[in-house]
Amino acid sequence: MKNHNQPVAVEGYPFIGLFAFVTLVLALLGWAFLTFLALCLTLFSVYFFRNPERVVPGDAEAVVAPADGKIVFVGKVNDERCFHGEAVKVSIFMSIFNVHVNRVPFSGKIVDMFYNKGQFLNASLDKASLDNEQGGIILEAANGKRLLFVQIAGLIARRIVTYPKVGDLLNKGERYGLIRFGSRVDVYFPADAEVIVRLGERTVAGETIIGYLR
Repeated sequence: MKNHNQPVAVEGYPFIGLFAFVTLVLALLGWAFLTFLALCLTLFSVYFFRNPERVVPGDAEAVVAPADGKIVFVGKVNDERCFHGEAVKVSIFMSIFNVHVNRVPFSGKIVDMFYNKGQFLNASLDKASLDNEQGGIILEAANGKRLLFVQIAGLIARRIVTYPKVGDLLNKGERYGLIRFGSRVDVYFPADAEVIVRLGERTVAGETIIGYLR
């Protein structure tokens, strides 16, 4: 899987390199103010694509947050893509200041994936869950339980990156993709799962426990 040890996600290298080159050119031309602006963009690109290590909880039944950000929705919904009925959805909104490398919420095997083109609405709006461009993974755990997690594009985010493929075995907390530049990730639990997060809480990808698959 990509970005396993890199302190900065590889998807950010082209942006960092471009802004760094522009900074150098402007500096050689002696344009101080523009050089400063370009340097700020370079440093922000490094900051945006940062890829910190995380400590994954040892509880085998715990489901961890797939993204850094803020909980913008928790509640029951109808889902036909994985559960064909009632499910519990947790939505995490990522601002441009959050880490954007996404992590696997639970260990298991990918049994299906999908990618749907759509709109680029503000990702903090709940209708973005269905209307926006998105890519989802249906994961089956060793106990037979399933979990659906969906990367959703947003108003500014126009690029969803997902590394694994159907049939891959994923480990909880490992990196599996990212979204440029700011968006959301939805997690769909079985209706009988225990979800412990609340609206407005902050999450840390790979560390914050958002629920349990008993």
